[in-house]
This record gives sequence, C-alpha cells and structure tokens, in this order.
Amino acid sequence: MPLRFLYPVLLLFFPYLLRAQTGSRFTVSGYVRETGSQEALIGVNVYLPGTTTGTTTNTYGFYSLTLPAQDSVRLAYSFVGYESITRTISLRNNRTQNVLLTPGQALAEVSVTAGTLVEKVSETPQMSAIDVPIAQIKKIPAFLGEKDVLKVLQLMPGVQKGSEGQTGIYVRGGGPDQNLIILDDAVVYNANHLFGFFSVFNGDAIKSVELIKGGFPARYGGRLSSVIDLNMKDGNRDKLHGEGGIGLIASRLMLEGPLTKNHKGSFLISARRTYLDIVAAPIIKAQTQGQTEAGYYFYDLNAKANYDFSPKDKLYLSAYFGRDRFYATDKTSNTDTGLNWGNTTATLRWNHLFNQKLFSNLSLIFSDYKFQISAVERSAQDTEVYSLYYNSGIRDFGLKYDFDFYPAPQHSIRMGLQSTYHRFTPSAVVLQNAGINQSIDNINTIDVLESGLYVEDTWRPSSKLRVNGGFRLSYFQGTGVGYVRPEPRISAALTIKPDLSVKASYALMNQYVHLLSNTGIGLPTDLWVPTTDRVKPQQSQQVAVGIAKDYTDKGLALTVEGYYKQMNNIINYKEGASFLLINDPTGANRVRWEDNVTAGRGWSYGGEFLLQKKIGRLSGWVGYTLSWTQWQFDELNGGKPFFPRYDRRHDVSVVGIYELNKRITLSATWVYGTGNALTVPVGRYDTYRPGNAVVTGGMPNSAVVQGLFQNTRTVDDYGTQKNTFRAEAYHRFDFSIQFHKQKRTHERTWEISFYNLYNRRNPFFYRLESVPATATTNARTALFRYSVFPIVPAVSYNFKF
Repeated sequence: MPLRFLYPVLLLFFPYLLRAQTGSRFTVSGYVRETGSQEALIGVNVYLPGTTTGTTTNTYGFYSLTLPAQDSVRLAYSFVGYESITRTISLRNNRTQNVLLTPGQALAEVSVTAGTLVEKVSETPQMSAIDVPIAQIKKIPAFLGEKDVLKVLQLMPGVQKGSEGQTGIYVRGGGPDQNLIILDDAVVYNANHLFGFFSVFNGDAIKSVELIKGGFPARYGGRLSSVIDLNMKDGNRDKLHGEGGIGLIASRLMLEGPLTKNHKGSFLISARRTYLDIVAAPIIKAQTQGQTEAGYYFYDLNAKANYDFSPKDKLYLSAYFGRDRFYATDKTSNTDTGLNWGNTTATLRWNHLFNQKLFSNLSLIFSDYKFQISAVERSAQDTEVYSLYYNSGIRDFGLKYDFDFYPAPQHSIRMGLQSTYHRFTPSAVVLQNAGINQSIDNINTIDVLESGLYVEDTWRPSSKLRVNGGFRLSYFQGTGVGYVRPEPRISAALTIKPDLSVKASYALMNQYVHLLSNTGIGLPTDLWVPTTDRVKPQQSQQVAVGIAKDYTDKGLALTVEGYYKQMNNIINYKEGASFLLINDPTGANRVRWEDNVTAGRGWSYGGEFLLQKKIGRLSGWVGYTLSWTQWQFDELNGGKPFFPRYDRRHDVSVVGIYELNKRITLSATWVYGTGNALTVPVGRYDTYRPGNAVVTGGMPNSAVVQGLFQNTRTVDDYGTQKNTFRAEAYHRFDFSIQFHKQKRTHERTWEISFYNLYNRRNPFFYRLESVPATATTNARTALFRYSVFPIVPAVSYNFKF
C-alpha cells in the first residue's frame, strides 16, 4: 500500500495532537498485568466509578486516560475472573500508573453493583462479538478429553457446526474460508488436526480468544464472515511454571518462566503430540500379518519470548509449528503412500510508546501452510518405477504497523496499515514413470500483494451514545489484475435505560483469497487460491440490529440480534470437478484451476439469542440461532437457489459449569441442530460397455450372441437438484467431572468425561445399498444412514507446578 495514503489520515488527527499539548488536562497511563506472572491483561476496564468515563487495555495491556487536572482522582480496574481494585492518584501532571490484578476466588459468589461491574455488554458499541475465558474452556467437556478452542466457539449462536466431531466453523452463512483466524497477528490457513476432529490451538498456550461475527472494526479485513483473534500467553516473569496433561490420544507439556533475573522478560514453550501411531501401528501390522505398516500422528509446538528494553520499548517473538502425517507401506504391492500437512507461523513485534497518548506496534509476520500427497511404487528389485508427489500451499510475508491514540476520554482511535505478500501453489505435481521414461515436474506459483489502510474511532458523543466508526481501504495486486476497494464500517450502542441498550452495525468486507472445497468439511485437500483476472474478489455487506442487557446483580449478560448478509462472487466447483482434475499429469493439456470453478452469490439472515454468565460458582451460557442461508450459481442446480450443506434452521446450545466445591467441578453441554442440507442418491442404475461378442450355434438363424455387453459398474443417480435432502436432526449431551487436588508445590486434576452420553446415532453420511430379498420382501435398494461416534468415554490427568 503506497504510504501517500497515510498522510491524509495523520493530518486528520493532527488537531488532536495539538490540543493534547494545551489546557489543564493530564494523562494517566500504564500497563495492567496479572499478579505474580506479570502476564499482560487484555480488555481490562479502567474507569471513574459512578461515571461513563473510562477505557480498556489493548492487546498488550496498555491503557491511557486523559482527564481534567485535579488533586484526587479515583480509578477503578476490573476484569473477568480477577479481583477489582481502585487507585487514588493526584493528577496535577501526567502520571504513569501500572497495576497488578489478582485472580479471584473461583467459588466466590459474585455480588456486582452498578459501580463495580466487571464488564457491560450494554455499554460497548461493538456487537456480534463473543469472548470465552480460557478458564471456562478448560472445564467444558471435550471429545476424547482434548480441550479445543474452536469446538467451544461452535457452541455459540450464529456459528454452525460442520459434520460430527469436526472443528469446521460456519458463521452466519459463510464458508470455512471466510473466517480470519489470527494467532499473534499471523494468519492460520488450515487450523485442523486429524482431518478436522481437533484444532491446532493448544489451550495451555492461549491467553485469550475473541470471535467477531459482524460489525467488524476497521482494523480487520480480508474475510467476509468472522474474525477469530487468538493471543498466546507471554510467559511467567516471576518464576518457572509448568502445566500439562496425559490423555487417551495425546499428551502435552507447557513451560514458562523469566528470561533474566531482573524480570524484564519471559519465555513460554508448549508442545503436544498424539500417540495414535504408536497404538495403532502394531494392531494394523498384526491384522495384515506384517504385510502392511501404517500410522497417523500430529504434533504442534508453540513458543514465545518477550523482553522490555525500556519502559517505552518492548519486543515480542512468537512462533507456532504443527504437522499431521499419515503413512502406509503395503509389502504385497510394494507401494508407499503418504499424506501430510501443517502450518508454520512466526511474528516479531515491537511496541513503542511515543508518549502517554500514542502507542504503536510494528509486526513482521510469516505464515506458511503446506499440503502433500505422495505415492511411490517399487519393483521387485526395489527400484523406483513410479512416483507421484502432489503439493499445495500458501506462504505469506507480512508487515503490520498499528497506532493506538487516546486524545480524550470521548475518543479512542486506532489506525494503521498492513501489507502481505502471498505466494500460492495451488497445484504442484511431480510425476516420474520409469517404464515409459516419463517425468513431469509441474509447479505453478502465483504471487500477489494484499494491503490495507484503516482508521477507526470509538467515540462517546454523550453519556448514552457510543459509536465505533471506521474506514478501511483494501488494495490487491495480482498478475494482470488490481483492485482498490473502500470498506466503511460503523457500529453504535444507544443506552435507553440503565444496563439496557439498542445496537446496530453495518460492515462491508472484501476477500481476495478463496478456498476450493468439494467436501464441505474443510479437509486439508482443499485448495487456497487467490483472486485472478478470471476470479473476482468476494464481497459481503452485513447489517445487524439488536439489544444488549446486563443483569448486574446476577452477573448475567443477554444479547438478542438479527442480521442480514449478502455475499457476491463466492466460488464453488462446477458439477463433477475437483482438485484432482486441476492438473492431469497424464493429459496432454494443462487445465487452469479457474476452468473448474463457477462464481455466484449467497445471502443469509436470521436471529440469535445468547444469555451468558462468565463468573461465579455456576457459569456458562444458553444460545439459540434461527437462520436461513441460500446460494445461487448460474452453472449449478439449473441456476436456481439452493441451501448449502451447512444451512441449519435451528441451532441450540446449553453449557453449564458448576463448582461443587474446591475439589470437584461438574460441567455439561447439550446441543441440537436441524439436519444438514445434502445431495443424496435418488436411485441407481447399471452401466454397460461393449464386450467381446462370441457367436454360437450351427446355423445363422439359430446363432446366439454372447458377451455383446459387459456389465462394468453400478452408478448412483443424484437427480438434478442440489441439497434437497435434509439429514436427521443432530443432538448430543456431553458430561464431565473434574477432581482437583491442591498440593503444596503443585496441583493435579483427574477428569472423566463422556462425549454423546445418551449414545445418539447422529448422521455422518448417507449411502444407497442393495437389500437382498427375504421370505417376505423382494430385493430392493435403500438409503442407509451411517454414524461415526457412539458414546465415547475418556479419562485424562492434568497437572500444574
């Protein structure tokens, strides 16, 4: 993005900088951290009790508040799960006030008054945003005991689940590629392990997670449907600390501690690995009598380090590395096959405090996603006679420069720019065939530049109105194509009575990267591709209205929202096409992936209800979604609208966590969802091809022709309409109980959990099968439903020291 676009933005806010130097107003600023660990706390409320004057800490725990000069100012600091405190200071000059907050007692009953409320959804202009405390995530029942951030987000209204057990996220009618998933400023493109049954995010290393479904702040761009912003822990600056766990399929360990004796820096390293390969490999080998060796495993590694060079300069370095690998060797056919994929991210960030009102962060970002299929066939002499390697991936190099400016209590301004250089490899095929002396090395790379410039202001024109207005200018440059598109954003909250507000938002979004998928469940075989001269950027416009109510005496927050979203230039495979057809190694002509896709439009609308309680002995939420989603493509379904796979009319989730006492925690979830829209076979028929005819018989008139046709295979007929079949409703009940034991130097927790406790056979896929005749019925063809998971018990052991 040319820097000349930044100059008008700086001039726009120049009067604020001048005003900041005059008048009898002074600024109090500082960092809010956790007692002991010195972990920076995000989103802490800093305010004057009994007024609407206040602010919140940013991603790095920094806050700034400019007030009239006075001898005594009382400031309150409050945050979910921490004890609120107040500080009284003299404000006759600019002040630095760093604060430490202590985690609250988990079993303490919460008594909240209007002056000390930890968090009010009715007062923030942001709507369609949800955050879940990590402490809650660790207590919610999980599949096979593996705590998963993305699966918890699936329990929120407006977020549709994919297939049984999958971590796919479908937000307000959008596909999995329309979610911007960020880990410490780095984009994660495929956030799945084990073909989508687990996410790549290890809860031990995560500090916070926020989901935004609409009313997007201008600082976010590049996707249509949601932002999932995750931040890793910084690490304990006080002393060495660790935690981990041993489960049925994986174990994990996290260590954190100070980098130096002066406590100016810290480190964190967290690792997790499954042992499915260790358990399954001997079983497979025994069942095949040693003729087949196969296995699967995944692992991930999070690492982070930070150091304070001065009160105004801080440096952060964070990284993630994860891999999935499946391998198989068949000795009877002398073949080796493999499937592996994984993500690598790294972020270097420099915080600089220009003055007490202007905070900046410069990020250098790297992200790399790779997927590979390999197949090797060898001769009896162990020489390679055939090999196929299929590669796909996307690699990013990015720069991001953000400014947080606090000119007055009524204004909190964010502005900045970001630019990302993408290198796409939508298909790379290496084929060698020694038998015909053939070797094809086909590597296609596409280089593009995606940038954005933004400014946003959280403005409080009065005590009853709060507005977040923003503007983003997105820029894309590819081979032979370029786009400059404006993206206005606005959201507002109007207080109509204490603790009750009406909210509204509008957001226009553009998306320049696309995911080609013919599975609908986000497998690693799906391809990331950029906008080209033949494929336009996706675009959406979303309007939302709703109410937000805080029940301060009970610690409850209620939001009810309605939305309408329209999406243009969404893409899908043409009928019968898939990624396997994008490059045909044996064909004479190469086929561009654009030839296999078609563009269309979509729209989604509905209502959402959420009643949430984050603190107290009993916590959790109740969510409900009523929604409709439709797509329309000229080249699909005869040009008629149809419901995509993840359209669900009703979706319900109930989550409860109860601290029975200091030693026992009970938790349960119940979910219900209308069945997915599917295309299933409506019939089947046999296909024939000409055979080798043989004439028998002594005379031509009595000749019998045999073998004129040869039966080749049975073909399913899917009809002419897409997704007209509705699967059966999905519902499930999960339960877990945790037993805690606090020792002098460590804490241990045993957890027993049950996934799908009442053994519901939820549909995973449907297939036509032949049913043989019986004494009372004729042979027939019937549609069978297949399920994946019955009741699944799990036991895990977790520890902290």
